[in-house]
Amino acid sequence: MLPGIIFMVIGLVASVAIHELGHLIPAKKFGAKVSRYFVGFGPTVWSIERGGTEWGFKAIPLGGFVSIAGMLPPAKDGVPTTKTDGSLTLAQEARLQSAEEFDDPAQPGAFWHLPARLKMIVMFGGPLTNLIISIVLLAAVTVGIGVPRLSTTIAQVAPCIDNAETCTPAPATGVIEPSDTIISWGGKQVETWNDIQQAIATGGTVATDVVVERNNVQKTLSVTPVMREFDDGTGTVATKPYVGIGPAIERRPGTLSEVPGQTWTMASGTAKILVQLPVKLWDAASTLVTGEKRTPDSVVGLVGIADVAGSISAAQVDNYGFLDRLGDLTMLLAGLNMTLFIFNMIPLLPLDGGHILGALIEGVRRKIAFSQGKPDPGPFDTARLLPVSYAMILFFVFMTVLLIVVDIVNPIV
Repeated sequence: MLPGIIFMVIGLVASVAIHELGHLIPAKKFGAKVSRYFVGFGPTVWSIERGGTEWGFKAIPLGGFVSIAGMLPPAKDGVPTTKTDGSLTLAQEARLQSAEEFDDPAQPGAFWHLPARLKMIVMFGGPLTNLIISIVLLAAVTVGIGVPRLSTTIAQVAPCIDNAETCTPAPATGVIEPSDTIISWGGKQVETWNDIQQAIATGGTVATDVVVERNNVQKTLSVTPVMREFDDGTGTVATKPYVGIGPAIERRPGTLSEVPGQTWTMASGTAKILVQLPVKLWDAASTLVTGEKRTPDSVVGLVGIADVAGSISAAQVDNYGFLDRLGDLTMLLAGLNMTLFIFNMIPLLPLDGGHILGALIEGVRRKIAFSQGKPDPGPFDTARLLPVSYAMILFFVFMTVLLIVVDIVNPIV
């Protein structure tokens, strides 16, 4: 299991490091002061000062951060900065901490000085790197290693038409054999499993010539499909020609033209999971009480991801070699980067999407004020959204701890 876990740890650390570079590079380019760039959390293991930035590694390789000075603007006139007892408000404390690297809040180099469009570029830079990593990994696997596909080679032949007590042999029984490769069906050449399905669906129930390759020799067989009812999973029952064969799955390289579709499938699937996250967290937590087995689509945390990666590298399955393991591990890493991209784009602080939303509001307000000949309303005061930010942080901590416990106590098997 260890090789898969090591692969995933290195991949995630590298992904987070690149994510933070996605913020750092444009921030420095636009003149913002970046005081620190660290990979990991906890005690500092090593660091060096270069170009006004402290670069380094920390002891716990479970993330990273970049410190951009002056993220929060000073309080506007009339905005309360103290409580009734004279102590500073939460927002004001955050503002002062954000500006502590500057003698003068108006000093150049503060992030809040940047125009709204540049703020959005800086904050979008991090998630964008994760999207790019995901697409590159998808392309590498699709073109270089290949993805599992339904082939024209037969893996199984059904012995019976249905599960009734009296077995009526399926049309392919005793005719087509496992490991046969279908060459043509009803006189039509077939290249994919979909071609075979289409040929069966349109061929009706007449005797059909099927050319297969068996032990490197081509044979012409005769198969007569029968009509059978199928449930499409939505409660709709349809009657279609049935033969009783199932395809083998093999890994075959594809083309770059397939990558956009795969990217969309992964992105939409990830977004759907994130929308359902509260429900899935509840379902996962409830298994601690009920003892029910978790389903394969259950949400997992860092421990669960490590378990999946370890299982991939340790799986003892025939015809599942190094490239198969590498391909599946790489696809898992691509999926995690897609998750980082979409999750960070949620428009809530402290996520990147929350900062992007703040910059967008700022830009729109300034455009409206300019068009109406009114004074510049100034930067958007994100400090006033700190209660939301702290609530999100508490949610992240709760989710992380919950999933660690669930993944250990009731892992997906």
